[in-house]
Amino acid sequence: MKTLARELSKADFEQLSEFRYQMRRFERFSEQAAQGEGITPLQYLLLLHIKGYPDRAWATIGELAERLQAQHHGVVALVSRCEVLGLVERRVSEIDRRQVEVHLLKAGERVLARLAELHRAELRSLKGAFTIPHIDL
Repeated sequence: MKTLARELSKADFEQLSEFRYQMRRFERFSEQAAQGEGITPLQYLLLLHIKGYPDRAWATIGELAERLQAQHHGVVALVSRCEVLGLVERRVSEIDRRQVEVHLLKAGERVLARLAELHRAELRSLKGAFTIPHIDL
């Protein structure tokens, strides 16, 4: 086990506590917003990671599993549930037929756009309240 350069002070713990509190408040907001749109928080994150994947408009199951920090088979099930809702579709890659691409459908784009606007407003309201702790690591 790595030893710390110095013992953490009460102020360090207060900073860590405040950071985790603000993170949890934002997560709770996000959960409630997603549920208000009729989807689960995980479904919202799936849509977000598809749309936000760098340099293209789709992502593979493996890439989504990494972004969600989830097991491959769990993401397959999540994608299946989103397909049933008409939010996403799978397409076999034209470049590598072994690869499956997950694409947003129009309904998924609409839900994601509404949720993204709510999240943007919430982040603006947190300006200055959500700070990264300054602790010697």
